[in-house]
Amino acid sequence: MAVPGFQDITLPLLREVADGQERSTRDVRERLGKTLHLTADELNEVLPSGHQTRFANRVAWAHVYLKQAGLLESQRRGIYRITSRGSDLLRSPPPRVDIPYLMRYPEFVEFRAARGDNSQGDDASEQLETVVAAAELTPDEQIRLGYQRWRDSLAAQLRARVQEVSPTFFEHLVVELLVAMGYGGSHDDAARVVGRTRDGGIDGIIKEDRLGLESIYVQAKRWDGAVGRPLIQQFAGALQGQRARKGVMITTSTFSKEAIEYARGLQTTIVLIDGAQLAQLMIEYGVGVSDVETVRLKRLDEDYFAEE
Repeated sequence: MAVPGFQDITLPLLREVADGQERSTRDVRERLGKTLHLTADELNEVLPSGHQTRFANRVAWAHVYLKQAGLLESQRRGIYRITSRGSDLLRSPPPRVDIPYLMRYPEFVEFRAARGDNSQGDDASEQLETVVAAAELTPDEQIRLGYQRWRDSLAAQLRARVQEVSPTFFEHLVVELLVAMGYGGSHDDAARVVGRTRDGGIDGIIKEDRLGLESIYVQAKRWDGAVGRPLIQQFAGALQGQRARKGVMITTSTFSKEAIEYARGLQTTIVLIDGAQLAQLMIEYGVGVSDVETVRLKRLDEDYFAEE
């Protein structure tokens, strides 16, 4: 099973502290892992940031929401205890302690309002459903999901735009990208070679490093349909004729399955970069895109509030 959403963790978490004893976050997390029958792989699955496991992140947010609703209390850092309100809930528990359920508590409504969820009146339930659809993820995960959707949309726009440019412009784009990635020595060095050779399917030769200790042979294809095996064979033959060991074929479209399998079986290294990968690399290295806004996220510094 996948790691449960934090709204599916809240009720089991309350049950783990039902005895009224103070328990540490780590203790509760370990108990929950066993209660939910999570595997070692699920417990150790790391968030894209690499700083925390997904399970630990969701347990932490479950703690936050339960505390804001007055169902848990914390007198010391990382130590929690169930409140009388939480005990009352467990005497007749609902099937799920999720956001709609927590909205019955005024403290939680105030907490949500402070975060910008100011739903009121008849529109509240509809807006709440929209919020809940995304709230299966923690706020951290929602931010990452939103960023990924933004990036996917930008990549789609890039692919469409690159398909419209001329072959010459596409070659210059390839130069910009390769130099941004650290290849080609200087931009001038790269510009002098790409687009000049036209030798048996090779569009250019670019330095692998600034010293030019080894060269990479490049072919740039502004293509509509899938690039098939024959073009890879032609490129591989051209590389062999140059006694080259490394080549890169970049296309605005895709590569056929046969082309990919053929390239993998060659002794010569040929890296295939399709339109989707090209767009992601352009975003990563800032080619054809510009910064709009930088957002710096902050977290609560519990160490600051620690009293000796």
